[in-house]
Amino acid sequence: MPWAKAVLVTVVVFLVAGVVAGWAWQQFSPLAKYTVDDRGGSLGEEQMTRLFGPDGTFTAIGFVAAVVLGAALFWWLRNYGPWSVAIVVLGACLGSGVSWGVGMLLGHDPLDARLRAAHPGDLVAAPLELHTWTPAASWLVGAALACAIIAAASWRADPVATTPHSAASEPGPPVH
Repeated sequence: MPWAKAVLVTVVVFLVAGVVAGWAWQQFSPLAKYTVDDRGGSLGEEQMTRLFGPDGTFTAIGFVAAVVLGAALFWWLRNYGPWSVAIVVLGACLGSGVSWGVGMLLGHDPLDARLRAAHPGDLVAAPLELHTWTPAASWLVGAALACAIIAAASWRADPVATTPHSAASEPGPPVH
C-alpha cells in the first residue's frame, strides 16, 4: 500500500471519529446548573461536583475511541514499522482537536449572556468546556497504548529456533 494512502486513511478515520466524538461529548456531558438570583448565578454544592463532568466525559470518549481506532489502524499499518506508531498517534491528536472543536461549536454558549437573560429561580447550564488540556491527551494515550500492546503481543511473530546448537556451527552455503 502506498505511504500516502496509509496517511490519508488514518487522517480521514480520525477526522470522522473526532466529529462523532465531539457530538457525543456535547450530547452526553453532565453540565452543572447555576441557580439564578437577584445578584446573578451561583452553584450549589451538588452542582459544583458536576463542574468537571465535561472533562471526564471527553476523556472517556476520547480514550475509548483512540484505543479502538488506534489498535485497528496500527494492526493495518504494522508493516510500516515505527512509522505506523507515528501515523496513528498523530492521527489521534488530530481526532482530539477535532472532537474539542466540534463540541465547542455545538455546545459552548457564553454563560454571562444567558445569566443576564434568566429570571430569578431559573437554572442555567454551565458552558461546555474543558478546564485543562489533559483530557485532550486521552486520545494520544489511548492510541499509544493500543500500539504498545499490539507491538508487545506480536513482536516475536517469527518462529524462534528451538535447536540446541547455534547457527554458527552449521555449515555455510556451498561455494561454486
